Amino acid sequence: FQSIAMYNAKSGDFIYSNGGTWDLKGNIMTEKVEFDTANSERVGDIVTFEIKITNDKLSLPDSDWHFSKIDDGTPGDLSGAWLMSGRFRNGEKQMRSTDIPRKTMKILSGTRFQWIAFDTEKKEFKGTGGGTYTTIEGKYSEKIEFFSRDNSRVGMNLEFDYNLEMGNWIHKGKTSKGNQLHEIWEKRKK
Repeated sequence: FQSIAMYNAKSGDFIYSNGGTWDLKGNIMTEKVEFDTANSERVGDIVTFEIKITNDKLSLPDSDWHFSKIDDGTPGDLSGAWLMSGRFRNGEKQMRSTDIPRKTMKILSGTRFQWIAFDTEKKEFKGTGGGTYTTIEGKYSEKIEFFSRDNSRVGMNLEFDYNLEMGNWIHKGKTSKGNQLHEIWEKRKK
């Protein structure tokens, strides 16, 4: 699973995001587009392109796109792609299927995160945000560097309690608006 996010590093203004599933054979990458903020008609498309990897750099020879590796997935207790699979409301656990077209996904490296809400069936992008994070002694802390829905959230530091239970990420704290949340996330498989 991959996502590209472009934003102004000084102001936090969101510019663009796209992503989906991918496969690499040799130097050919194939992606199934799940969201694209610039062109929703691309959702569901299969795109194939050449990549070049040298040291800690990835480039697309037929474009001006160049990427640098930012970490190796560590320390990253939560590194990977996660889907929101449930939440607690009024103390009651409410689960939802992760096989539906409407998804809230969070992709984490060892040090960075991006959440994305999208609907592949309706080809709708709902929102995204991201930045840096840490996991220390049961606390998941994030610093928001971009937020597509509300730029005033940029610069906020949020802290949550977290733990892993039977492979699920249990996430509890307050949203950037100050509302209580208690979420359940599961690793994305497909």
